[in-house]
Formats: sequence, C-alpha cells, structure tokens
Amino acid sequence: MFRQLITLNTLQDWSYALLAAAAFMLLLFMLRWLVLCHLERVAKNTETVIDDFLIDVLSATRILLATAVGLYLGAHFLNLPTVLEKWVDRIFLTGMIVQVGFWSSRGLMFWLRHHFSQGEKADEGARSMSLSLLSFLGRVVIWVLVLLMIMDNLGINVTALVASLGIGGIAIALAVQNILGDLFASLSIAIDKPFVIGDFIILGEEMGTVEHVGLKTTRIRSLGGEQIILSNNDLLKSRIRNYKRMQERRIVFAIGVTYDTPADQLEAIPKLIEQAVKAQTHARFDRSHFKGLGAFSLDFETVFYVLLPDYGVYMDVQQAINLQLVRNFAEHGIAFAFPTQTLHLHRNPTAAA
Repeated sequence: MFRQLITLNTLQDWSYALLAAAAFMLLLFMLRWLVLCHLERVAKNTETVIDDFLIDVLSATRILLATAVGLYLGAHFLNLPTVLEKWVDRIFLTGMIVQVGFWSSRGLMFWLRHHFSQGEKADEGARSMSLSLLSFLGRVVIWVLVLLMIMDNLGINVTALVASLGIGGIAIALAVQNILGDLFASLSIAIDKPFVIGDFIILGEEMGTVEHVGLKTTRIRSLGGEQIILSNNDLLKSRIRNYKRMQERRIVFAIGVTYDTPADQLEAIPKLIEQAVKAQTHARFDRSHFKGLGAFSLDFETVFYVLLPDYGVYMDVQQAINLQLVRNFAEHGIAFAFPTQTLHLHRNPTAAA
C-alpha cells in the first residue's frame, strides 16, 4: 500500500499536501488566538457568562483537532488508494469526536462551577461536595459516549457490543454490588444532601466533622483527632444526627437543694433561676419548676434555649448560669444538696432499764 502511495504521487503532490496541512494548522491556531483575544476584551466589559463560557470552551481546543483537519485537507492533494481514503476519513472523524469530547467536558465543568458558585457562603461545603461528585460522573458519561462513537466510526458493531455488555453486566453487577451500592449512595448524598463537608454529625457511636465525601467512602474527623472512614452505603442506612443544622439548642438541667430548706425559699428558687437565665445574651428562658422529692434532695428542673447552635456558646452560657446560681443561693442562705444518708437512733427506755 505504501509503495502504491509513493508511485501514485509525485514529489510536487507531496509538497502541496504538506504545505496545505501546515498552512491550515497555522491558520487554525491563529484564528483560535484572535477569537480568544477578542472574547477576553469583550468579557472585561460585560457581566454575562456567555463570553466566559466560550472562552473556557475554546481554550480546550487541542492540537489534535488542527492535526486531524490539516492532514485531512492535505490528503486531498494526494492520490490515495480506496482503503487508505476510508482510514483517512475515519481518523479525521475520530479526531473531531475526541475534540468535541474535550469541548463538552470543559463546558460541563464551567456550567457546574457557575451553578454551584451561586449561593450563600454557609452552603460552601454542600456546593463543593456536589461539584466534585457530579463533575466526575458527568465526565465519565461524556467519555463513555465518545468511546462508543469512536468505536462505531472505526466499524465496530456497537449495538452488539452494548448488548453483550448488558448480559455480562448483570454478572459484573452482582460481583461488585457493594461498590455500586456505595457509588449510588454517593450520588444520593450529593443530591439529597443529608450532610455536607464541615457538618458535625453523629452516627450511632461515631461522631465527628465531615471532611470528605468520595465515591465509595466518607471521611469524618472525630473529636479525638483520628479519622473515621465509613462506607457510603452503610452510612445512609444509619440514623444521622446533623448538629451543624441545629438552629437553637434546647437545654434541660436539674439542681437539688437540701431537705431543710424552708418553703418560702423553695418558692423563690424558680425566680432566681429565671433571673440567672435571662441575664444571658444568647439564652431564652422557658420554664423552671419544683420537680419532686428526691432520695436526698428537693429537685428543680429548668428548661431554656441557647439561641446559637455552637457547643462552645452553650457551655459558656451554662457556666455563667451556674456561677450566678451559686452567688444567688449563697446570698439567700440556700444550700445545694449532695448525696447523704441520715441515721436516726431510737432508744427504748424499757430495754435500757
């Protein structure tokens, strides 16, 4: 074939073909540079995203496109055998399909970044997680379609291949069902967002801050500092407590005073507790009652709300309330109860005589 290719074409034909290919490659790159420069100047003076989209997509133009088109045009200056003409057409179409794949992938990434860049800063973790997962899945779909189109262009029966893969895919799916379960679970996490990166969650005995959500596992940084790695599928089967989305924190605490506390002081204790709670900026008082008669104390139960979900704020508020109660009880002569037992001795006068 190569000997026939040489005999059918003169040196002048080869010169014209190489010159046409090189000239078109140079022309294509010059045109790309001019268009990008013009779009960049336009983008500086406009607020639309269309010009930014075109700049990002055109930047993905590879030398592969220029080479494929240049060789295709140069081949028209040569006398080629029939078989070689078909392969030239196939190579040209393959290069175009691959280039369209690059454009589609870059366009998808631009659209996802633009879509997830809009929103409040508090949702940054959710946007980052969804962007990473959806961009990966989107690129996989694009390049699978590109591969199928290339195979069809090269003369491979894609229909029969897909049918055979569908039959074999059942066996493969059964073998890797755990991996596929984790993959679909990651997609469910990205769409439903039961938690996002940065949330503090509790799953049974495990608790910590979400650091990474992958295709198979989710990584959590525990309070002790170690990293906990959980399967996405097992994670969604658990009951998740997301403390980052708590709007306010309901607090119930109890105190006990001694049994020798007079009734008038017992009646004043709920008021003292209410004053201590209302004195805090980030607290809202709900109720305080004389709850019951304990084994060694008279018990009071108090309920209030911390207006911020942060655990550190709650501890600061609780500490301030406790200190205020200690001072108030000391001023009113009220003693806190502690576990004690009183032993009463009864002396029988007859037995003593």
